[in-house]
Amino acid sequence: MSTCLTRIGWAQTPSPLQEWQYSGGIALAKLFEPDTPKWQIETGLAVEPRPLYEGSNIYRTVVGPVIDVRYDDLAFASVGEGLGVNVIRGANYRAGIALGYDLGRDAKDDLDHLKGLGNVSAAPTVKLFGSYVISKSLPLVFRADVRQYAGGADGAEADIEAYLPLPGSSANLAMFAGPSVTFADRLHMQTLFGIDGNQARASGYPNYQAHGGLESTGFGFSATRFVSKHWLLNLSVAANWLLGSAAESPITQTHVQKVLALSGAYQW
Repeated sequence: MSTCLTRIGWAQTPSPLQEWQYSGGIALAKLFEPDTPKWQIETGLAVEPRPLYEGSNIYRTVVGPVIDVRYDDLAFASVGEGLGVNVIRGANYRAGIALGYDLGRDAKDDLDHLKGLGNVSAAPTVKLFGSYVISKSLPLVFRADVRQYAGGADGAEADIEAYLPLPGSSANLAMFAGPSVTFADRLHMQTLFGIDGNQARASGYPNYQAHGGLESTGFGFSATRFVSKHWLLNLSVAANWLLGSAAESPITQTHVQKVLALSGAYQW
Protein backbone atom coordinates (compact mmCIF):
# COMPACT_ATOMS: atom_id res chain seq x y z
CA MET A 1 0.00 0.00 0.00
CA SER A 2 2.25 2.79 -1.26
CA THR A 3 -0.30 5.40 -0.24
CA CYS A 4 1.02 5.18 3.30
CA LEU A 5 4.18 7.02 2.27
CA THR A 6 2.49 10.13 0.94
CA ARG A 7 3.19 13.53 2.48
CA ILE A 8 3.54 17.16 1.57
CA GLY A 9 7.23 17.96 1.62
CA TRP A 10 7.16 21.73 1.42
CA ALA A 11 5.91 24.39 3.79
CA GLN A 12 7.39 27.07 6.00
CA THR A 13 5.94 28.54 9.16
CA PRO A 14 3.84 30.51 9.63
CA SER A 15 1.20 28.57 7.69
CA PRO A 16 -2.31 27.36 8.54
CA LEU A 17 -1.34 23.87 7.35
CA GLN A 18 -1.67 21.35 10.17
CA GLU A 19 1.62 19.94 11.46
CA TRP A 20 0.54 16.40 10.55
CA GLN A 21 0.18 17.40 6.89
CA TYR A 22 3.95 17.79 6.54
CA SER A 23 4.55 14.09 7.19
CA GLY A 24 1.18 12.61 6.14
CA GLY A 25 1.19 8.82 6.02
CA ILE A 26 4.79 8.37 7.21
CA ALA A 27 3.48 7.22 10.61
CA LEU A 28 1.66 4.36 8.84
CA ALA A 29 4.55 3.17 6.70
CA LYS A 30 5.94 0.49 9.00
CA LEU A 31 2.51 -1.11 9.43
CA PHE A 32 1.65 -1.27 5.74
CA GLU A 33 5.07 -1.31 4.04
CA PRO A 34 7.65 -2.86 6.38
CA ASP A 35 10.11 -3.41 3.50
CA THR A 36 10.42 0.20 2.35
CA PRO A 37 13.85 1.15 0.95
CA LYS A 38 16.39 2.62 3.34
CA TRP A 39 16.57 5.86 1.36
CA GLN A 40 13.42 7.73 0.30
CA ILE A 41 13.89 10.99 -1.59
CA GLU A 42 11.35 13.40 -3.07
CA THR A 43 12.11 16.64 -4.93
CA GLY A 44 9.76 19.00 -6.69
CA LEU A 45 8.01 22.36 -6.62
CA ALA A 46 5.10 23.72 -4.59
CA VAL A 47 2.87 26.78 -4.61
CA GLU A 48 0.95 27.95 -1.54
CA PRO A 49 -1.44 30.93 -1.26
CA ARG A 50 -1.62 31.70 2.47
CA PRO A 51 -2.20 34.56 4.94
CA LEU A 52 0.59 37.12 5.16
CA TYR A 53 0.83 36.44 8.92
CA GLU A 54 -1.35 34.96 11.65
CA GLY A 55 -4.56 36.97 11.90
CA SER A 56 -4.08 38.70 8.54
CA ASN A 57 -6.80 38.91 5.89
CA ILE A 58 -4.18 39.58 3.19
CA TYR A 59 -2.97 36.58 1.21
CA ARG A 60 0.39 36.04 -0.47
CA THR A 61 1.33 33.26 -2.88
CA VAL A 62 4.63 31.59 -2.01
CA VAL A 63 6.51 29.32 -4.44
CA GLY A 64 9.30 27.04 -3.27
CA PRO A 65 11.02 23.67 -3.53
CA VAL A 66 9.81 20.29 -2.34
CA ILE A 67 12.68 18.53 -0.58
CA ASP A 68 12.06 15.45 1.53
CA VAL A 69 14.85 12.97 2.34
CA ARG A 70 14.42 10.06 4.77
CA TYR A 71 16.78 7.33 5.87
CA ASP A 72 15.51 4.04 7.31
CA ASP A 73 12.81 5.55 9.57
CA LEU A 74 15.70 7.05 11.53
CA ALA A 75 16.59 10.48 10.14
CA PHE A 76 14.97 12.99 7.83
CA ALA A 77 15.60 16.35 6.16
CA SER A 78 12.53 18.17 4.88
CA VAL A 79 11.61 21.75 4.07
CA GLY A 80 8.32 21.05 5.84
CA GLU A 81 9.49 19.13 8.91
CA GLY A 82 13.05 20.36 9.26
CA LEU A 83 16.13 18.31 10.10
CA GLY A 84 15.29 15.56 12.57
CA VAL A 85 15.83 12.16 14.12
CA ASN A 86 13.29 9.56 15.24
CA VAL A 87 14.89 8.73 18.59
CA ILE A 88 12.23 6.17 19.55
CA ARG A 89 10.51 4.14 16.84
CA GLY A 90 8.46 1.01 16.30
CA ALA A 91 5.91 -0.45 13.91
CA ASN A 92 3.14 1.88 15.09
CA TYR A 93 4.90 4.65 17.02
CA ARG A 94 7.79 7.10 16.79
CA ALA A 95 9.11 10.07 18.74
CA GLY A 96 12.00 12.38 18.14
CA ILE A 97 13.47 15.83 17.81
CA ALA A 98 13.76 18.20 14.85
CA LEU A 99 15.32 21.57 14.06
CA GLY A 100 13.17 23.86 11.92
CA TYR A 101 12.70 27.56 11.23
CA ASP A 102 10.10 30.29 11.35
CA LEU A 103 9.98 33.08 8.77
CA GLY A 104 8.84 35.76 11.21
CA ARG A 105 6.81 38.83 10.28
CA ASP A 106 7.86 42.09 8.56
CA ALA A 107 5.88 45.21 9.46
CA LYS A 108 6.58 46.74 6.02
CA ASP A 109 4.53 43.96 4.38
CA ASP A 110 1.32 45.43 5.85
CA LEU A 111 1.84 48.98 7.11
CA ASP A 112 -1.93 49.49 7.37
CA HIS A 113 -2.04 47.04 10.30
CA LEU A 114 1.55 46.50 11.49
CA LYS A 115 3.07 49.99 11.40
CA GLY A 116 4.72 50.79 14.73
CA LEU A 117 4.69 47.18 15.94
CA GLY A 118 8.21 46.31 14.78
CA ASN A 119 9.36 43.15 13.04
CA VAL A 120 9.25 39.59 14.30
CA SER A 121 12.57 38.24 13.03
CA ALA A 122 13.09 34.84 11.44
CA ALA A 123 14.36 32.30 13.95
CA PRO A 124 15.18 28.61 14.37
CA THR A 125 12.83 26.30 16.25
CA VAL A 126 13.40 23.08 18.16
CA LYS A 127 10.56 20.57 18.01
CA LEU A 128 9.86 17.47 20.09
CA PHE A 129 7.27 15.23 18.45
CA GLY A 130 5.60 11.85 18.75
CA SER A 131 2.94 9.83 16.92
CA TYR A 132 1.01 6.63 17.61
CA VAL A 133 -1.16 4.50 15.30
CA ILE A 134 -3.91 2.46 16.95
CA SER A 135 -3.62 -0.57 14.62
CA LYS A 136 -3.48 -1.74 11.02
CA SER A 137 -7.23 -2.42 11.08
CA LEU A 138 -7.90 1.01 12.64
CA PRO A 139 -5.21 3.30 11.18
CA LEU A 140 -6.08 6.35 13.29
CA VAL A 141 -2.96 8.38 14.02
CA PHE A 142 -2.55 10.48 17.16
CA ARG A 143 0.21 13.06 17.07
CA ALA A 144 1.62 15.68 19.44
CA ASP A 145 4.51 18.11 19.30
CA VAL A 146 6.06 21.01 21.21
CA ARG A 147 7.97 23.76 19.37
CA GLN A 148 10.36 26.15 21.13
CA TYR A 149 11.29 29.34 19.26
CA ALA A 150 14.89 30.51 19.68
CA GLY A 151 14.17 34.23 19.31
CA GLY A 152 11.84 35.76 16.73
CA ALA A 153 8.30 34.74 17.68
CA ASP A 154 9.71 33.59 21.05
CA GLY A 155 8.08 31.23 23.54
CA ALA A 156 6.59 27.85 22.73
CA GLU A 157 3.67 26.24 20.92
CA ALA A 158 2.19 22.75 21.19
CA ASP A 159 -0.15 20.76 18.94
CA ILE A 160 -2.45 17.83 19.64
CA GLU A 161 -3.71 16.19 16.44
CA ALA A 162 -5.42 13.15 14.95
CA TYR A 163 -5.85 12.03 11.35
CA LEU A 164 -6.65 8.92 9.34
CA PRO A 165 -6.86 7.62 5.75
CA LEU A 166 -10.20 8.32 4.10
CA PRO A 167 -12.50 5.88 2.27
CA GLY A 168 -11.72 5.92 -1.43
CA SER A 169 -7.96 5.82 -0.91
CA SER A 170 -6.13 3.34 -3.10
CA ALA A 171 -2.67 2.43 -4.39
CA ASN A 172 -2.81 5.47 -6.69
CA LEU A 173 -4.73 7.94 -4.52
CA ALA A 174 -4.08 8.65 -0.84
CA MET A 175 -6.40 10.89 1.17
CA PHE A 176 -6.05 11.92 4.81
CA ALA A 177 -8.03 14.28 7.05
CA GLY A 178 -8.07 15.27 10.67
CA PRO A 179 -8.34 18.02 13.32
CA SER A 180 -5.81 19.74 15.53
CA VAL A 181 -5.66 22.01 18.58
CA THR A 182 -2.76 24.43 19.15
CA PHE A 183 -1.66 25.92 22.47
CA ALA A 184 0.91 28.67 23.10
CA ASP A 185 2.57 30.16 26.15
CA ARG A 186 2.19 33.79 27.20
CA LEU A 187 5.51 34.91 25.69
CA HIS A 188 4.66 33.58 22.24
CA MET A 189 1.14 35.04 22.31
CA GLN A 190 2.41 38.42 23.51
CA THR A 191 5.09 38.56 20.80
CA LEU A 192 2.64 37.86 17.95
CA PHE A 193 -0.63 39.31 19.24
CA GLY A 194 0.16 41.60 22.17
CA ILE A 195 0.83 45.35 22.13
CA ASP A 196 3.13 46.87 24.74
CA GLY A 197 3.32 50.54 25.73
CA ASN A 198 5.93 51.52 23.14
CA GLN A 199 4.07 49.73 20.35
CA ALA A 200 0.79 51.35 21.42
CA ARG A 201 2.32 54.85 21.19
CA ALA A 202 3.91 54.11 17.80
CA SER A 203 0.96 52.35 16.20
CA GLY A 204 -2.16 53.94 17.67
CA TYR A 205 -3.42 50.57 18.89
CA PRO A 206 -4.50 50.27 22.53
CA ASN A 207 -2.20 48.47 24.95
CA TYR A 208 -3.06 44.74 24.83
CA GLN A 209 -1.69 42.04 27.10
CA ALA A 210 -2.05 38.57 25.58
CA HIS A 211 -2.37 35.43 27.68
CA GLY A 212 -1.16 31.89 27.15
CA GLY A 213 -3.54 29.00 26.46
CA LEU A 214 -5.54 27.97 23.43
CA GLU A 215 -4.27 29.66 20.26
CA SER A 216 -6.28 27.93 17.52
CA THR A 217 -8.15 24.87 16.38
CA GLY A 218 -7.93 23.56 12.86
CA PHE A 219 -8.79 20.91 10.30
CA GLY A 220 -6.81 19.68 7.32
CA PHE A 221 -7.26 17.51 4.23
CA SER A 222 -4.51 16.14 2.01
CA ALA A 223 -4.73 14.10 -1.19
CA THR A 224 -1.88 12.66 -3.23
CA ARG A 225 -2.27 11.23 -6.73
CA PHE A 226 0.47 8.91 -7.95
CA VAL A 227 0.63 9.78 -11.65
CA SER A 228 3.29 7.14 -12.27
CA LYS A 229 5.76 5.03 -10.32
CA HIS A 230 7.86 8.10 -9.57
CA TRP A 231 5.71 11.19 -10.17
CA LEU A 232 3.06 12.44 -7.74
CA LEU A 233 0.79 15.42 -7.24
CA ASN A 234 -0.33 16.66 -3.82
CA LEU A 235 -3.20 18.92 -2.77
CA SER A 236 -3.42 20.04 0.86
CA VAL A 237 -6.04 22.40 2.26
CA ALA A 238 -6.52 23.54 5.83
CA ALA A 239 -8.31 26.09 7.98
CA ASN A 240 -7.44 27.39 11.44
CA TRP A 241 -9.77 29.27 13.77
CA LEU A 242 -7.90 31.64 16.10
CA LEU A 243 -9.00 31.50 19.74
CA GLY A 244 -8.38 33.29 23.02
CA SER A 245 -5.92 36.18 23.00
CA ALA A 246 -5.09 35.51 19.34
CA ALA A 247 -8.71 36.06 18.30
CA GLU A 248 -9.26 39.07 20.59
CA SER A 249 -6.08 40.95 19.62
CA PRO A 250 -6.50 44.37 17.94
CA ILE A 251 -3.98 43.17 15.34
CA THR A 252 -6.19 40.28 14.22
CA GLN A 253 -8.32 41.13 11.17
CA THR A 254 -9.93 37.70 10.73
CA HIS A 255 -10.33 34.70 13.01
CA VAL A 256 -10.28 32.18 10.16
CA GLN A 257 -6.99 31.38 8.46
CA LYS A 258 -7.12 29.29 5.27
CA VAL A 259 -4.47 27.77 3.03
CA LEU A 260 -4.25 25.71 -0.14
CA ALA A 261 -0.98 24.08 -1.15
CA LEU A 262 -0.29 22.39 -4.49
CA SER A 263 2.90 20.47 -5.23
CA GLY A 264 4.39 18.14 -7.78
CA ALA A 265 7.28 15.87 -6.88
CA TYR A 266 9.49 13.07 -8.16
CA GLN A 267 10.29 10.06 -5.96
CA TRP A 268 13.82 8.87 -6.59
